[in-house]
Amino acid sequence: MLTTERDVDLVKIAPSIIAADAGRLAEEARAAVDSGADMIHMDVMDGTFVPNITFGPWIHKAIADAVDVPLDTHLMVADPDRYLEDYRQAGAEWLTVHIEATIHVHRSLLRIRELGAKAGVALNPGTSLSVLEPLLPYLDQVLVMSVNPGFAGQAFIPEAVGRVETVAGWREQGGYNFVISVDGGVGPGNAAQLRSAGADFLVAGSSVYRQDDYAAAINALRS
Repeated sequence: MLTTERDVDLVKIAPSIIAADAGRLAEEARAAVDSGADMIHMDVMDGTFVPNITFGPWIHKAIADAVDVPLDTHLMVADPDRYLEDYRQAGAEWLTVHIEATIHVHRSLLRIRELGAKAGVALNPGTSLSVLEPLLPYLDQVLVMSVNPGFAGQAFIPEAVGRVETVAGWREQGGYNFVISVDGGVGPGNAAQLRSAGADFLVAGSSVYRQDDYAAAINALRS
């Protein structure tokens, strides 16, 4: 189901399952999709690259089997190359690695595409965007972190808006078609600004899963 592409007219919403009720993950994923979510964002954490530990491929597969939208699998793990095939087999249609976590990121991106998934790279707030430039031809997604990764519910770092603008400028200048996603502290108060800056996907954890009405929350992000 690798059909999710850039849409110049409509921002897409990817609720992050990390903020959902951990005892009802498959049900929570279905609820978000039924409420209008375009993707489900899977924050995979290993306790090494980031402090928390979330879920392995078996839980990932259960969620993949529960929904009919793509899973955007964000590997916040050290040496992510070890896990690419496992998560692809578990239903990941988009695989994103952190540029800070792999020595040979170019090779990682090529491997993701060899596995038949969309290839993405994520950057922490303190990482210079300049490291992206040689990778742009090999990317399907750039994930701009607007918090330091590892925990749900953090405050948005406003400098992320300018980083999105810079990446969007490179995309236009180079004629690339990768999507730009933003992850961390995204809510109705900054969604429009991020969209105007060039973001295509908004990853939303607390602003969807910690609201009473998921559909209203997703619509608020879009509007």
